[in-house]
Parts: sequence; structure tokens; C-alpha cells
Amino acid sequence: MKKEVDISNLRHSLAHLLGAAVLDLYPDAKNTIGPSIENGFYYDFDFTVPIGEADLAKIEERMREILPSWEVFKEIEVTSEEAKEIFSDNPYKIELINEHASDGKKITLYYSGPKKHIPSKESLLKAKSCQLKAGFLDLCRGGHVKSAKLINPKGFKLSRIAGAYWRGDEKNKMLTRIYGLAFETKEELEAYIKQQEEAEKRDHRELGKKLEIFTTADEVGAGLILWLPNGTIIRQELQKWAEETERKWGYQHVSTPHITKSKLYEISGHLPYYKDDLYSPLEIEGEDYYLKPMNCPHTHMIYKHKSRSYKDLPIRFAEYGQVYRYERSGTLHGLMRVRGFCQNDAHLYVTPQQAVDEFIQVLKMHEYYYNALGIKDWWVVLGVRDPKNLREKYHGDDEMWNEAERLTREALEKSGVKYEVEEGGAAHYGPKADIYIKSVIGKEYAIGTDQLDLYMPKRFNLTYIDKDGKEKMPYIIHRAPLGSHERMIGFLLEHYAGAFPLWLSPVQVKVLPIGEDHQKFAKQIFEALQEANIRAEIDDSNETLGKKVRNAKVEKVSYWLVIGNREVEGKVVKVESRDGRDLGQVSISDLILKLKEEILLKK
Repeated sequence: MKKEVDISNLRHSLAHLLGAAVLDLYPDAKNTIGPSIENGFYYDFDFTVPIGEADLAKIEERMREILPSWEVFKEIEVTSEEAKEIFSDNPYKIELINEHASDGKKITLYYSGPKKHIPSKESLLKAKSCQLKAGFLDLCRGGHVKSAKLINPKGFKLSRIAGAYWRGDEKNKMLTRIYGLAFETKEELEAYIKQQEEAEKRDHRELGKKLEIFTTADEVGAGLILWLPNGTIIRQELQKWAEETERKWGYQHVSTPHITKSKLYEISGHLPYYKDDLYSPLEIEGEDYYLKPMNCPHTHMIYKHKSRSYKDLPIRFAEYGQVYRYERSGTLHGLMRVRGFCQNDAHLYVTPQQAVDEFIQVLKMHEYYYNALGIKDWWVVLGVRDPKNLREKYHGDDEMWNEAERLTREALEKSGVKYEVEEGGAAHYGPKADIYIKSVIGKEYAIGTDQLDLYMPKRFNLTYIDKDGKEKMPYIIHRAPLGSHERMIGFLLEHYAGAFPLWLSPVQVKVLPIGEDHQKFAKQIFEALQEANIRAEIDDSNETLGKKVRNAKVEKVSYWLVIGNREVEGKVVKVESRDGRDLGQVSISDLILKLKEEILLKK
């Protein structure tokens, strides 16, 4: 029967068990920190002799050997001086103790092991932690299972080794991080491992390479994506769709430069607040220019270029704008976290009375896009101010913040969208609604942000003439339902496992003549498809039909057309699909009509 335990405490307890096993097998190693994390735990070690993935099996086996002897997790409170004496041989623990001591906090240690060997403070000061009779001692704030008997020995597994800088600082020593997975039951563990194996097959970085979607080059720079022809087609199709949708929904399209004077970001308040995320400035004619990290300040200047009337509002300016942000090299991840990206951006300038309805329409646009892409699970995380830190982190007054939050909550409630609230998740100038989407294999990504902004209109002195003839300040809605090309395509690669729907497939149809006698008719079919704007290729190689079909499957082509003697004689094509359907023989005109309908409906 499944035992109900706090899963975070269980995983934290296993981190201690890992620490015990490693120090037992490698007495010269220094243990540092070992927290619980989503789906498991990790512990960072400083080894005198490097270890590898092959060593995980024996460490895991030692964990299971130790586990039956663990009866208690016992808290032992000590002073900072006593803690430093106990861990005098471990500089990492000393650093942590000094930090706690400066905050005036009590120091707690936790012993894990047999009851009969629970050490006294006095014995610890004499013997030091590495000389316990049995068990394991660690500097710890607590959070463990009540009894080690609640840990299922078949519910955990060490998964991998990685390098990790001490305290996450690249200036510090590189440590060895051992990751583990942990669940209450063996079944949950196996299900998660199976899901992860599927996720590995769908890794957008591997699929991007295999399907020739994108690449990077050291000569260009880390986090700067080079889109290959196949990836460029997907980008173009997504952008074309978005721009067509936006026009139908009342948007106007604008275009802004890639660089700007520092003055623009001084007005917006991004300097100095956002400076660490900007690329270093370029000095031009004695003035600093920055690569733009966001489109909004430029768009505000477009709004401002002439006077506006309440009759003009709402004004909806949209742009697929290229932006650049400096991300630490250790955080870069394929298409998901990059340094240059093209964002499906828009800024809506509305009256206060229009704000809620326009925000709801933005959420409906999210729903429209996600339904079309087969994204069933999405939700909003509304970031609001941290009530304990209202003055240091955030700009603007309470009245502005309260109004922005009130209207945003009203729009979310009326829309019926699933949302949760995160204290401290607000931007420096207002609450923000981060949109999360989940793929078919359960991976979650933050894809974009919608935000009702009452701060920037004041900074930029944006106004409109109201019906009473007086100048009023518009409210601004920032929105990006498709996020960036980079992150959305990375997500879709994993969501579809590279098998894009027909309208997004780089190669929609492949023509496969069986032999040389069939190539002339195959070329006519290929040209008819091209004339109909169907993305097609012809495989006129000397390979066997079986090899040609296998290649088409590997390339995730939506349909392939087999052409042999009967097809040439009947002026038809034999149609097979990626999902295993044999559609039989059809005329090329009927096939083109079918393909065009499928593309139009975005199936």
C-alpha cells in the first residue's frame, strides 16, 4: 500500500543518504550541499579523484545497504563556533556556517542513523563528523521523513553526474553533482523514467540537428541561432499565420531598429535596473547605443509620433521583433534559452474602460493559437509584488499597482482561464501574467507574457485626447502569445517529435519514382505540386524503393508518392502517409485539393 509522505522531505532525506554513501566509499571527498528538487535530489561533492557515470551503480548499491540501519533523523542544535569546530575539515561547510552566523541564525545539524549511535554534542566536538561510530551528520535546516522506513528502497535511482560550480558562481571551483530520482513507489519511478526516455527521443536539440532545423557556431557566438532552410520555412509559416491572424483581429504591423540610444532605456527605467541583461553598449559619435532587449520602448515612440484621440483607441501595434539579451553561458539551452530571438510581440494602447475587454481578447488569441497547434494544457501565473518588499524592487506608486492588478485579475476571472498567483513574480513596473504551456509528454515551458502596464505611459508621456477635450494617459497591454520563434519551435519540435502537421512541415510531399522509367512522370508530378505551392521534393536516386521510403520516414515527411508502372499508365499516384495510412491511387488534381484543404484547416 502506498505510504503518504511529504515527497520533498523524502527526497531531502535521500540526499543525506547519498552523502553518507559517497563519504563511505570516498572518505577523502568533501560534501557540500544536497537539496531536494523536482522529481528527485542532488548532492555536490569535491572529489580528490574524479568519478564517472559508471560509479553510480556502486554508490546506489551502498545507499541501499545503509538504508535499513537508519532509524532516526535527529536534530542537534549547536553554536556557530561549535559547528565550525565539528566541520573544520570541510571549507564548504565553514563558508555556509559563517553566512548563517552573520545572520544571527541558530545552527542545526542532523544525524541520520541507528538510534543507539545518536551522538552528543560533546562527542561530536571530540571526534568530528567524519569519525561517527555510525550514521551521517550534516549541516541542515531540516525537512526529513519521520522514519527512514518510509523510504522505498525501490523508489529511487541515481540518474546522472554533472559539473556544477560551487554556489553557482563561475569564479568558484567546479564540483561534481550527483543527481537522483525519487518517488514513493517503484511504479511512479518507472513511469517517470519511461517518460524521460521519451523526452530524450524528443529533445529539440537532437531533432533540430537530425531534421536540419537549426545550428550554432562558435564563430558566430553562443546562444545565437543559425536557421537552416527547413527551420526557416517553419519560422516563415508561423509568422505568416500570426500576421494574418493579427490583421483579422485589428492589429497594425510596425517595424523597429535593432539598436537604440541609451536614452530610450533611461526613459523606460531599464537602465540601470536591467543593465546586467543587456549586451555591452556600442559607442557611436560619443553616445552609447544598445542592442535592443525588448521592443516596447521603440513601439511607444511610434505611438508618440503624432497626437491621438480616444476615437483612435484601441491601437494595436504588432511586430515580430528581433531582440538580444545577455544570458549567462551556463543557462543557454538549445532554442529554449538563447541570446538572440525574434518575438511575436504587440503593444495595445487602450482607454482604462477598454483594458479588461482587450486583455480578454488577448487571452482568446492565446486559446486560438494553442488549439490550432494541439496544445491542450496551458495556464497563467500572475506575478504580483512581494508584500515584504514593496519599495526596493518595484517602481511606481501603490495606486498604480493596485489598479493594474485589479484589472488584470478581473480579466483573468472573466476569461475563465486557469491561473495561479505568484507573490514576487511581478516585473519592476507592474504585475505580469506569464503563460505556461505543456507538451504531450508533460514538459512545461513559459512561452510568453501578457501585461497590463500603467507605468510606461507616464515615463514616456503618452497621451490621447478624451471626449471631454482633456489629455488622458492610455493604458498599455504587452502581449506575445506565440512567444519567440526560437522557444516556440523548440517546444513544437518536442511536442510533435519532429513530425510537424502538414502546414508546418518543411517538406510536405516526397515523390518516389521506383525506377528510371518512372522518372519522367515523377518529374511532372513534382512540378505540378510546386506550381500548387506544395513544398515537395523528388528522390530520383538509384536507391531501392524501400530505402527511399525509410528516408522519407526518417525525415518526417508528411506524405510520399510512389510512382511505378501502374501509376504511369493510369496517370495517378500511390499515396502513403507518415502515420501509416495507405491512401491508394489518386489523380494529382485530387491530391492537390486534399493537401490544400488540410493546409488551410491546419490539421
